[in-house]
Amino acid sequence: MQLLIMRHGEAGWHTLDQERELTESGRLGAAEVAARIAESPWRPKLIWSSPYVRARQTAAIVSEILNCPVEEKLFITPDDDPGACLDALIEQHESPLMIVSHMPLVGSLATLLVDAHRRGIPFMTSQAVMLDMPVVGPGCADLKAQFLP
Repeated sequence: MQLLIMRHGEAGWHTLDQERELTESGRLGAAEVAARIAESPWRPKLIWSSPYVRARQTAAIVSEILNCPVEEKLFITPDDDPGACLDALIEQHESPLMIVSHMPLVGSLATLLVDAHRRGIPFMTSQAVMLDMPVVGPGCADLKAQFLP
């Protein structure tokens, strides 16, 4: 499986974390990264998005540029267990797949798949990484590319 993991674009402030919207800079960063992915050999066939507004907005921008559908997943919000996402990935057959989510989940998921631990690496807003996994499981992925705004 080929998996793109992307952090949402820069978001503004809101009293409810789930309702934070992308800033203009966040929209531009998401579009810039999507354009770079479009030029790569790893265009996703499907995007999984967190239900939070900023992730949904990022996924919509990426979806429009890459011409692929988006599915909302309730188990990829900021503090969800990356193991739940791993369980869903094991059942997933679309590849390449893209996940648009948040810190700390994106960092924890990336290190779980590459290094088999959950300490997590930092992701900038709009950053994406491409992982290649012959088998979906902890420590089974290789980092193939990184896309920065």
